[in-house]
Amino acid sequence: MQLSKEACCAIALLMGTGVTLQAGVNSQLRLVTGSPILTALLSFSVGTLVLLVIFLLTSTQSLPPLSTLGGISWWKWMGGVLGACYITTVILIAPRIGAANTIGFLVAGQLIFAVVLDHFGLIGFSPRSVSLYRVLGVLLMLAGVYLVQKY
Repeated sequence: MQLSKEACCAIALLMGTGVTLQAGVNSQLRLVTGSPILTALLSFSVGTLVLLVIFLLTSTQSLPPLSTLGGISWWKWMGGVLGACYITTVILIAPRIGAANTIGFLVAGQLIFAVVLDHFGLIGFSPRSVSLYRVLGVLLMLAGVYLVQKY
């Protein structure tokens, strides 16, 4: 299925609300578990089970042989490591600085690094040069984070 650019933007915006909700849900789970690491592990375990069920119900391809997985470059596995760090960080900081500040700083960091990745065409992204408007967009994002954090 090929999605339009508009549909992709709408889905990303909708999932942004999910990420914010996830911060609160995981923070509440931490109150029960008492451990940010255990909370992240449980969160990832549930997500893994959901993805496995979806894969088994919808995929027409079979699982690749283990020998294929062993040949994958080490850095291509870092998505899981970064995801674990991200979830654990959110669990730790969201209760301290609030949902808006947590998500604001996370999104600002994502936007800044995304502009860098685009500019240099790193890790498979098509190169998109840094422009005055992109820099202005980053600065406006930082100004928005400042205002949300300050007031």
